[in-house]
Amino acid sequence: MEQSIVMPYWQVLAASVCGTSHVKNNLLCQDAHRFSILPDNVLVAVVADGAGSASQGKVGAMLATEAVVEHISLAEITFSTFRDDKLICSVLADAMLAALKALESEASAASLPVSDFATTLIIVVASPNVVAVAQIGDGAAVAKNSQGDLIALTLPDIGEYMNETTFLTSFGALDTAQVRVWREDIVNVAVFTDGLQLLAMNMAISEPHKPFFQPLFDFVTNAEDKMVASEQLVGFLRSDRITQRTDDDLTLILAALRG
Repeated sequence: MEQSIVMPYWQVLAASVCGTSHVKNNLLCQDAHRFSILPDNVLVAVVADGAGSASQGKVGAMLATEAVVEHISLAEITFSTFRDDKLICSVLADAMLAALKALESEASAASLPVSDFATTLIIVVASPNVVAVAQIGDGAAVAKNSQGDLIALTLPDIGEYMNETTFLTSFGALDTAQVRVWREDIVNVAVFTDGLQLLAMNMAISEPHKPFFQPLFDFVTNAEDKMVASEQLVGFLRSDRITQRTDDDLTLILAALRG
């Protein structure tokens, strides 16, 4: 009897929750996230954090994440795309530009300056053997390879002063974006906004904090009921363990390669 071959696939859990400071002041969550699994088992995961100082920051974050996923989905990424670093970096650059154009279009329609839609942006495109990332602003992306090592795919851009960062709408943001390609066997990916970065990253040595990520990667890898697991992820982000250390909006996308 022939045995069926089980192909690896991405399992993804994601959540955005309003920070306690925003809840206290009756403000909306400024974060947004979006993900998609494309043909050839390509994962696209995007998070954005609308600037608190921007009147339309929430809208900017939502538009940016939607525009990125739509653009990359239409780019028809395949295994062949991942063979060429320049090609995949070009796809990421074009996706960031598509996000910026979406903000500019919305700003024009609303007769507002595009800076009113300011947002950070992190894009991860991953196959089982290659992961490519692009980032503007703070937050970060982390992966775990098949040897169990954690990799800081990006590092937060925290600017020269406290609470300062670069936004998609900032002058020269596309030219200074972090764009990287890693060629390793990847089994887990996490993408998160800046509300989690002090818990998730050891900023002194620019490395992921293993006690934070290991339980979360085990959680997404072993989750059987995605609806229940998604509710548990929201509960984790709203738990005292998290909210006692940060009052900011929180977004986290977790992915595991299963099969």
